[in-house]
Amino acid sequence: MKNILVIGATGQIGSELTMELRDRYGNSQVIAGYIKGSEPKGVLKESGPSALADVTDADAIAKVVRDYHIDTIYNLAALLSVVAERNPRLAWKIGVDGLWNVLEVAREHHCSVFTPSSIGSFGLSTPHVMTPQDTIQRPGTIYGVSKVTTELLSDYYFMKYGVDTRSVRYPGIISYVTPPGGGTTDYAVDIYYYAVRGEKFICPIKEGTLMDMIYMPDALHASIMLMEADPAKLVHRNAFNLASMSFAPETIYEAIKKQMPQFEMEYQVDPLKQHIAESWPDCMDDSCARMEWGWQPKYDLEAMTTDMLEKLKIKLNK
Repeated sequence: MKNILVIGATGQIGSELTMELRDRYGNSQVIAGYIKGSEPKGVLKESGPSALADVTDADAIAKVVRDYHIDTIYNLAALLSVVAERNPRLAWKIGVDGLWNVLEVAREHHCSVFTPSSIGSFGLSTPHVMTPQDTIQRPGTIYGVSKVTTELLSDYYFMKYGVDTRSVRYPGIISYVTPPGGGTTDYAVDIYYYAVRGEKFICPIKEGTLMDMIYMPDALHASIMLMEADPAKLVHRNAFNLASMSFAPETIYEAIKKQMPQFEMEYQVDPLKQHIAESWPDCMDDSCARMEWGWQPKYDLEAMTTDMLEKLKIKLNK
């Protein structure tokens, strides 16, 4: 990777991935792609170049690729699960039609493409415990349907046109930097904010509901590590199961309570979020990622909790 375009650079993952890529490859080599109304601000704007790169506009993407001699595209444009379910047409337009535009530009300009999938690509008929890399994918949400489609479309462009496409199935991502934006796993970010502010947390997910999660530093590392991997060693491409930790709401609550004994939580289940959560795996088998490109997470729940609380205390002046 020499010249990189991050589409969706001002989003939850994109804002942190852009900065991580700039740290590794140089500020001027990483272009922060944005849409109108979501221009980069602060250090994201000041640290390197940015450009209008709306996935619904293939010509605009092609212009950025030509102007900056892009060879690698991280395509992070998508609506998160709960938001997508409320606006399925827009979710498809961004997630699938947008990917088609990106892949066409990549085909014409010989770019590699990373487009993340998700645990949302699985459904109720998928094995929920140690979900295999290759298994049935019949999701019941437009978010999941679009993710399965992106996996298949990315594989198609690799097999038919030789476009170097790669992706991972992200678990729920936890970060202290960027607030969550409408995902089913957002509770696992919100809970830390409430704890640090000294407020009772109202949990929208039912006790005992297991879901895979990952700390943002590990998610960023995995995304970059896969794109740096030797293609000759990749049996799979779109998309690798990615796992780090699996827990239910009461488990993360107890992990926080060990360090903040006064913290309180109660349950008020959100039916939509709970329905989506129950269709996702309890935990995924990520052995293919470990074998094919050396994936290994650095954070478990305890280490993540310690770091999240420390960083949020500084961020929130607590």
